[in-house]
Amino acid sequence: MVISWGGDRLYQRGLAIGVDIGGSKVAAGVVNPAGRVLERVRTETPDRSKSPKVVEDTIVGVVEELRRRHPVRAVGIGAAGFVDEQRANVLFAPHLSWREEPLRDALRDRLELPVVVENDANAAAWAEARVGAGRGASDVVVVNLGTGIGGAVVIDGELYRGRHGIAGEFGHMTVVPGGHRCECGNRGCWEQYASGNAVTREAREMAAADSPVARALLSAVAGDPRLITGPLVSELAAEGDRACVELMEEAGTWLGVGLANLAAAFDPELFVIGGGVSESGELLLAPARRAFRRSLTGRGYRPEARIEAAELGNEAGLIGAADLARDALPRRRQGRRQGRIGRPARRRRRPGAPE
Repeated sequence: MVISWGGDRLYQRGLAIGVDIGGSKVAAGVVNPAGRVLERVRTETPDRSKSPKVVEDTIVGVVEELRRRHPVRAVGIGAAGFVDEQRANVLFAPHLSWREEPLRDALRDRLELPVVVENDANAAAWAEARVGAGRGASDVVVVNLGTGIGGAVVIDGELYRGRHGIAGEFGHMTVVPGGHRCECGNRGCWEQYASGNAVTREAREMAAADSPVARALLSAVAGDPRLITGPLVSELAAEGDRACVELMEEAGTWLGVGLANLAAAFDPELFVIGGGVSESGELLLAPARRAFRRSLTGRGYRPEARIEAAELGNEAGLIGAADLARDALPRRRQGRRQGRIGRPARRRRRPGAPE
């Protein structure tokens, strides 16, 4: 199934609210058709052990707060989990208690607005492809490096969701058969080697072994390896700590290996790397590019995709969710029709008209 941003949607006026739901927060913003966030609010996600109704109430609360000040036409929800092909039901959310949850209909009934539910990685990818680092490119793969690895694919200006709506779970590609155990139940998944959790695990193991190269890490956490976090490793790497630079280079190398696998499958023009881990910039991306070139199928005899950092940061998910919700509204015929990614569409010749 594909969702296109072609047609006259680019001329459709109106504001939409995008909501980004994570394991610990609900962020919402009013977004205009150009992708600009006019106002934003954020609140903590209720305890994950509470009922889905509690999370639903939180979403309704932030949306109602924003719509009191803005004439919005639709609401888009970006949820971390599997969303069905109708963009209506959350089939499974690992960080919340949603199982076969009819979220779209529940929110639509309460808000009395059109609602679209989308996977959060798809929503973020859509925003980056349309108004972020991927603007102008028609074939983009977005990879988000956070606690795990999520992602999405834009092909010929269209968001590809797969037959069942759950394409883009790149983090669970097996890159090391029999490797580290993953939360998904398998071993050797990509996110066990290139995610924030992977960096944290390796740093803690290094510090727990009392390695002399880990002195800065141990000093930063008062000698307790359990207090080491991914952001701390990134911070020390930026300051030039050799052990932390090495840890980021290792994660970057694994990132490049995985990207080469994705290039073999999708042959994109551009990879956009987002998520918290990507904030390390070239400390991560430079080794990723080197590993990508070494691992690329047919290297030296094919064009290479570019690898760039995302531009929209934490707001990508809510921008994309709002834009997808606006895209689902009935389209009005106004002005000149546009083709994919804003290119003028080819006019159809009327029967009997001159060529």
